[in-house]
Order: sequence, then C-alpha cells, then structure tokens
Amino acid sequence: MSSTKRKLRMAGAFAVLAILALAVGCRGFFVNPTLTAITISPAAPQVELDTTLVPPLSVYGTYSDGSTGVVSSGVSWSSETPSVATISAGGSLAGVSLGTATISASAQAVTASATATVYLGDISAISVTPTSGSVDNGNTGVPATYTFTATANGQSIEITTDDGGILTITPSTSGTDLSCIASGNTELCSTDGNAVPGTYSVIMTYPGTSASATATLTVTGTQTGAVSKVKQ
Repeated sequence: MSSTKRKLRMAGAFAVLAILALAVGCRGFFVNPTLTAITISPAAPQVELDTTLVPPLSVYGTYSDGSTGVVSSGVSWSSETPSVATISAGGSLAGVSLGTATISASAQAVTASATATVYLGDISAISVTPTSGSVDNGNTGVPATYTFTATANGQSIEITTDDGGILTITPSTSGTDLSCIASGNTELCSTDGNAVPGTYSVIMTYPGTSASATATLTVTGTQTGAVSKVKQ
C-alpha cells in the first residue's frame, strides 16, 4: 500500500472521529430543559354541582431554559376533599357537593395547587325555614337558626354562606353586634349583647340568580354596652 493511500485512510479516520466528537459535544451542550415551576389553569376553577368541567384542567410549565408551555404528559392530579370535588388522571374536574376543594398537580417533582369551587346552577327559587326568629341581648348564647333551601334543576338543596350563599342583614349593624355564621346546613344568627333592639331582615341570595329568601330577626332586651346605638 502506497504512503498516499495510508495518509488518505488516516485522514478519513480522523474526520470520522471529529464528526463523532462533534455529535457528542452537541448532545452534551443541548441538554433537555427541566421543569422549574408549574401552574394550574384555570387558576380558580369552578364547576357546577353534579357535572364535569369541560375542558379539563391544564398544567402550564416554566422550564430551566426560560421557555413555557403546556405539560401534556407525566402529570399527577389529586383532590384534598374528594367529597366536594374529584379530579381524574386526565384533569377532569367533577362537582360532588357544594363547597371548595384544593386541587393539586405534580409533574417532575414540581407541584402546584388551585382552589376549586363547586356551585349550584340553574336556581329557580330560594326558601327559608322558619321565616322568623329572635335573639335576646341579655342571652347571647342562644342564636336564631335558619335553614335556606334552593330549588335547582328540579331538586332541593340546602345552601349556606359556606358554599356560595350571600347573606345580608338589613338594616346593617356595627361590627359583630348582630351576625350570622354557617353551621352545617343552617345559619346561626346571634347578638353580642350590643345590637339595637328592633326587627331586622336576614336575606339570602346566590350568585347567578335573582332568587332570594328573607326571614325576620327580632332583637329584644337592653343593650349591654355603655354607649347607646341609634338604629339607622
């Protein structure tokens, strides 16, 4: 074999080695970016009771190279309160009962969460039982109890301020003089002893409907506070 042929073969071998080295170097330089953060979309999902949200929830990721995009695989979902809302492996959110539930997503050891609200849709009427009650400034430990019931999609469902209802007392009072809080499926209305004696209206409404229910609340007894309040 002539020296010229040997030189050509050696040159060719070096060229192949150079190409392989370059390929390895390129693969080492262009490392696949990793997830650094994720978010759930929508950020505050809402789903109607007894329905499944369409489209499913999505996860958006921010990567180590600064790029962003939808994370389409490798996402794990969970609900902290499945009795209120469930979430499938594909991100389908279903409303089980009225209230809120924390929904979590995880991908590549990065997590995110969102608060999902299950609401009551297509409300045609709201009623209250009883329609009247009373509280005594001298006996603050005994509240008046009201149960508000919404008619939606042909069924009766009790609603409170804990699951989307909006309760208003009129005339308005100062601070905690007269207030109502949800307890189970009822609203407990009480005085701190300083409510102005008289008759008030307790009104329950719900977002998305003009329906409402009104009960009367009578405050009796003398104000225990040193400063008298004038009813507006």
